[in-house]
Amino acid sequence: MKKVILKDSKYEIKKGRVVSVRQMTDMEKLFEIALPGNRSLDHEPGQFVEMSLFGVGEAPISVSSSPTKRGSFEMCVRKVGKFTNALHNLKAGDEIGVRGPFGKGFPVKLLEGNDLLFVAGGLGIVPLRSLINFVIDNRRDFGKVNILLGCKTPDDMLFGDEVENWQKRIDVSFNCTVDRSDPDWKGNVGLITSLIPGVTLAPNRTFAVVVGPPIMYKFVIGELLTKKIPSRQILVSLERHMKCGLGKCGHCQIQNYYCCQDGPVFSYDKIKNIKEAI
Repeated sequence: MKKVILKDSKYEIKKGRVVSVRQMTDMEKLFEIALPGNRSLDHEPGQFVEMSLFGVGEAPISVSSSPTKRGSFEMCVRKVGKFTNALHNLKAGDEIGVRGPFGKGFPVKLLEGNDLLFVAGGLGIVPLRSLINFVIDNRRDFGKVNILLGCKTPDDMLFGDEVENWQKRIDVSFNCTVDRSDPDWKGNVGLITSLIPGVTLAPNRTFAVVVGPPIMYKFVIGELLTKKIPSRQILVSLERHMKCGLGKCGHCQIQNYYCCQDGPVFSYDKIKNIKEAI
């Protein structure tokens, strides 16, 4: 029988190490993970990894750090079930399994030289942060940058320190809205779609990158089309119940596409006629 060699295959689980854990909100923690020898993950913005806890299970998790961060990578995880509850119990120095990175991320080379409009709703900022920080770290390669962020409340905002830095940059336009404010909130109150009409865009050279809860896409894309952004220049990252990361289990299938292999990033023109995609 032919011997199966798992090393360097998509099935190989690398033993990573938790470098640090930071509480972000009541529900989310940010984990910094190092691979053996502090080797970089070499991912693309928008890709994900399969994280495994030995004796518990495995789950796909978006990479939240930019590829420009070398020697370790970050992922922000909401506590929502058995696996993520166990993940939240990890401490610095604990061991964790890593497969990947997987999936098609944001087409960075295609975006170079163009204006960018980032639209992040809720946890959508987690994978989008990877691309935003990549663009900021390579700022001269891109045109105008607009960032729109939507949260339920001010307390739900993730990466507050980085958001503050984005607001201070003179080469980035930033605006944020919340569904429900508190007495200290000075910004906009309302849905994230309420911010789009106020953004000045050059449709022929603007790529809109949209990540958020499924219900957000239909309304945000409608506003972008009103702004005359071509559908091929609207990029979305789709949330589906991904499982294996290899296009084998079928959990994330949308007609002819597997989100884990063909996505999670798609241009809107490829999926706009697929009823269950958006």
